[in-house]
Amino acid sequence: MPPPKKRPRAYDSSKIRTAVLAQFGYVREAVAVLTPEQLALPTALGDWTVRELAAHLATGVESVNRYLEEPEVRGAGGPVLVLSEWPFVTAAFAGDISENVKAIAAAAPPDELFGRTAERIAALLPDASDGRLLATRVGAMSLGDYLVTRTVELIVHTDDLNRAVPGLDIPYDRQALAACTRMLADALAAKAPGASTEVRIPPYAVVQCVEGPRHTRGTPPNVVETDPLTWVRLATGRTTWREAIEGALVSASGERADLGDLLPLMG
Repeated sequence: MPPPKKRPRAYDSSKIRTAVLAQFGYVREAVAVLTPEQLALPTALGDWTVRELAAHLATGVESVNRYLEEPEVRGAGGPVLVLSEWPFVTAAFAGDISENVKAIAAAAPPDELFGRTAERIAALLPDASDGRLLATRVGAMSLGDYLVTRTVELIVHTDDLNRAVPGLDIPYDRQALAACTRMLADALAAKAPGASTEVRIPPYAVVQCVEGPRHTRGTPPNVVETDPLTWVRLATGRTTWREAIEGALVSASGERADLGDLLPLMG
């Protein structure tokens, strides 16, 4: 008999909203004091500069405002995207996103973009229901789920900024990092369903995945463990499995503990 399907993970709405605003605030404060020379630095994201990466972060949160201003998806508007599927459907829009970001970055300085977004989300988000269906570029999503995806965007690109600008050191909001870690862990479990391998990302997530003999008690025969930021980098292609293993950033034991063929989950 196959194992029962797992229920989707539940996220605390108030914590997610607070986390999105907190991480956005951290990035806004850091970007506001960057010099023109720092804004012109290259990043690891193709030909994007720090200025363009900052613009992408601002527009990622601004998308919440834009979708809230559009009519709600109702009736037979098509299937609602499951949260754990979101990482797998974003790559198709990478080209359009890049062109849009370059245009936005050229049109306005980062502090203006962040200030405008902060004002609008403060006005639009408090009265919006988590159950409201948004017509996002990847399909219909509830506002509650879409806000969880914003923690992924914010944490991933905060890390990109920190690595692009020496000494920047933007902090990571604990709840935002937790939600990002858990969502990407659940995406792995959705991509490789099973219960033969346990992936531990303390203190935020533990998931079972990969087909094979089901573990029932005691220490699992296949265990992968790493820290949250390393996991985020693995899941998004910032670090390869081999690099993480060779750098002792991941411990992996058991014949089904090699996740190299399953990563990254999104780029």
